Amino acid sequence: MNDIELIKKYVPLESQKEAFEKLEKGYPVQYIIGNVEFYGNIINVSEKVLIPRFETEYLIEKALKYFNKFNISKPNILEIGTGSGCISIALKKALDANILAIDISDEALEVAKLNALNNDVDITFLHKDIHEFETEAKYDLIISNPPYVPFNSNVDQKTKYEPQNAIFAPEDGIHFYKIILERLHNNLNKDFLIAFEIGDKEGNLIKNIVKSFMPEAYVKIEKDYNDFERYIFITNKKEIFE
Repeated sequence: MNDIELIKKYVPLESQKEAFEKLEKGYPVQYIIGNVEFYGNIINVSEKVLIPRFETEYLIEKALKYFNKFNISKPNILEIGTGSGCISIALKKALDANILAIDISDEALEVAKLNALNNDVDITFLHKDIHEFETEAKYDLIISNPPYVPFNSNVDQKTKYEPQNAIFAPEDGIHFYKIILERLHNNLNKDFLIAFEIGDKEGNLIKNIVKSFMPEAYVKIEKDYNDFERYIFITNKKEIFE
């Protein structure tokens, strides 16, 4: 269904003229409608949160494929930069897990909490900057779709309506991977999976960072449906990639 069809279906007739004017100016149709379907769930979105993308559904699909091979009952999961909460909600519905989802934005967490309520899942949300996040907890799965676009990159003009701190990252886009791995590589259980969405030119750079903190870990870079390197998975067991 294209954007015009979506507006005709979901926006009341009396509001459609204004909606089409916004659309013509490049305003995202997802914000006009107010929600998006993501991994079978309806996720409310606004300018407070990044719009969930199809590529991130594939991150969840792949992460579950690998993680389920561990057969861990009641796993502990940490999501960093939860935004709308879409990743944690999808994982909670797929796994009987304890999930902690953190974000630096109070406004994003308001949206995430509402989405969790609307999708009838129990997730613990925490307002925290990853640079300051400290915990003694151990996790079976750490997952993140952090900001990874370098500041000098050309991006779709529609992204100007989205929270910029959820898109752009220092150090040519790899800053947050470095911080996450530095702060949390000791907070993993014996069997673990780390799952990241990444920029299409960042895979080998992130792999080198992984090896600097976790030299014994196994790392796999994977592509999205458009054949771009888009995901990196890290584990202690090579066989889960087989």
